[in-house]
Amino acid sequence: MDRELVFQQVVAILKPFVKNQAAFAAVTGQTAILRDLKVNSARLVEVVLRIQERFGIQVTDDDADKLRTVGDTVALSERLEGPP
Repeated sequence: MDRELVFQQVVAILKPFVKNQAAFAAVTGQTAILRDLKVNSARLVEVVLRIQERFGIQVTDDDADKLRTVGDTVALSERLEGPP
């Protein structure tokens, strides 16, 4: 899947959980999910579940613990989803 499309889908998944709308309006791959977007850690679990469902992947606890930025989430989704 195209990286930009994965990025857009990850952003759409994050949207309902974002508390900082100003940061969300300027989201990039470097945007920190917890710090910048103010998604709390409990909600991050729901984000991971939705990503698993959307991309048909399994995210391990170790991988979930490494999701710091939107770009981390996009890269993990691409890696686990595999080639198109």
